[in-house]
Amino acid sequence: MARIVVEGAISGSTRKRVLKALRDVERREFPALLLRIDSPGGTVGDSQEIHAALLRIRDKGCKIVASFGNISASGGVYIGVAADQIVANPGTITGSIGVILRGNDLSKVFERIGIRFDTVKSGRFKDILSPDRPLSDDERQLLQELIDSSYGQFVGVVATGRKLTTDQVKTFADGRVFSGEQALKLGLVDELGDEEHARRLAARLAELDEDNSRPITLGKERRKLSGLLPGSAVLHQLQKRVSLELMGNGQVLWLYRP
Repeated sequence: MARIVVEGAISGSTRKRVLKALRDVERREFPALLLRIDSPGGTVGDSQEIHAALLRIRDKGCKIVASFGNISASGGVYIGVAADQIVANPGTITGSIGVILRGNDLSKVFERIGIRFDTVKSGRFKDILSPDRPLSDDERQLLQELIDSSYGQFVGVVATGRKLTTDQVKTFADGRVFSGEQALKLGLVDELGDEEHARRLAARLAELDEDNSRPITLGKERRKLSGLLPGSAVLHQLQKRVSLELMGNGQVLWLYRP
């Protein structure tokens, strides 16, 4: 049995690491995959590519069980619904099905400190979300259509993965978060339990020995030398928080922002 961990915000580096690990799962013909997710979500394209790769190995017979950790929200859910079964802790934070796009209007600040921008552009929407001016009504409508398209893709994938109708998904796909216990009642997860429970379920689905099927973790993140220094854990958490904030500027995201 293989095990892959998706931890932290989903980004390009996450995609590269996870896709490489999934290619290894396919090459070595593992009959089962334990997918541990502890992520608030992240970028749309990266989440979609991981989801598509998971479906490909499922189609080749690999049984996938997703184990939701502390948090598996937004893009984390998108990835998770590619699994055959989803297991969550009763207190897991999940849900947040929806799309967010944020920009910063700093025009008043720039005006106060005497900064002015001169922009030359090929079309009237080319500098959309520029920080030196507010959105026009036409720009806001254009971005709303973009968000609606991304939202429709998200709802459709959740409906397919969880065997629900789109109308059923839309009753709770409004950005709300749920506990694992609540998610079970909504049909967003299949069972409540820890990662060991998910491992045993994956073994049963693949007809492996539950007691002796120890997972092999693939695609581990490389530890940096700086991680051995005193205070490195606090610094790492700060870096993750800053990265999360920077990620949210000007990008369409499937991301829960607590």
